[in-house]
Amino acid sequence: MQFADRLDNVETSAIRELFKLLGKPGIISFAGGFPDSAMFDVEGIREASARALAEEPGAALQYGATEGYEPLRAQLSAFMSEKGARDVAPGELIVTTGSQQALDLLGKTMISPGDKVIVEGPTFLATIQCFRLYGAELISAPIDGDGVNTDALERLIAEHRPKLVYLIPTFGNPSGATLSLARRKKVLELAVKYQTLVVEDDPYGDLYFGEAPPPSLLALSHEVAGSRALLAHCGSLSKVLSPGLRVGWLIAAPELLAKATMCKQFSDAHTSTFAQATAAQYLKAGRMPATLAHVRAVYAERAQAMGDALRAELGAAVDFVQPRGGLFVWARLTGAGGVLADGNVLAKRAIDQGVAFVPGAPFFCAQPDPATLRLSFATADVAKIREGVARLGAALRG
Repeated sequence: MQFADRLDNVETSAIRELFKLLGKPGIISFAGGFPDSAMFDVEGIREASARALAEEPGAALQYGATEGYEPLRAQLSAFMSEKGARDVAPGELIVTTGSQQALDLLGKTMISPGDKVIVEGPTFLATIQCFRLYGAELISAPIDGDGVNTDALERLIAEHRPKLVYLIPTFGNPSGATLSLARRKKVLELAVKYQTLVVEDDPYGDLYFGEAPPPSLLALSHEVAGSRALLAHCGSLSKVLSPGLRVGWLIAAPELLAKATMCKQFSDAHTSTFAQATAAQYLKAGRMPATLAHVRAVYAERAQAMGDALRAELGAAVDFVQPRGGLFVWARLTGAGGVLADGNVLAKRAIDQGVAFVPGAPFFCAQPDPATLRLSFATADVAKIREGVARLGAALRG
């Protein structure tokens, strides 16, 4: 078959390929980026879906507006207001089938073959694949524990004049990094200075441990004149409520939102109205604060357990920043003591020892660092985390 030329730019996800190896009995997986299904508020979602069918069965089961189910748009507007973005009207967002569809719509509406796009190094693997599918030339911006290096980012923007800049400012996937408040303001200033669209992907911002992170770029945009029009914000309920609902949203300037809505008409007509009605009822019922408090506490304990175990079992052979939120530990093998410093080789050894993680190299669009690895603490309890890291240590020592 003669497939589209655009498929030459992408390859199968390394993470999805890894999952094929996880059928081994007794394996402990730190590989997935999933929330723990044991913490889903099943009763709350059941009640919400029942109310959706009882109160507006026609609307919940019928075709709907491409922009989204109006009661959900109103609830999401209120949800964003509670997080500091107080001026997002329901009509200023569209509901998407997960935030990943929002990224796909941005690719469709903004990227032409050969356009330059700046992403973090490392960044979300699906974003690399999505933007390359539309022909983008991806440029990697360096990051540290405080997120993207804004001085380096400015140099890259000035040199390449990208079509857009894509960032995960809060608890990044895979880095776990959180952009500092000063750097957030600098990013908004750069957007205005260079008239460059900044895409803020924020699926993890609600999953903080202890102190809340700085406000989102969207919430801060009122402090930098002109930045709101150059900002696209992607949100999601997948990590905090349920991935199965596939409810996300996109907030952007009216002209961009209109183009994204048109492209969504071609893609799926609209996100599931039943899922949207269920999500609207859930938010309306006021259960989200208690749900967030619960998952934050559980993930915080697991993150601490993983950090403690890594320090105890691997010591100087691994370097990482203790997560302050999100789902991941991003680590780098140092080679100290003469042990292995290649994440890809370690991943194969780890499978033999009964533990899985994702090597870090695929998360870079350029100059991959083979010593890096991503470990998710979300779906394993504390005992399994300790055992899994012990197995990882055994694999490292060979």
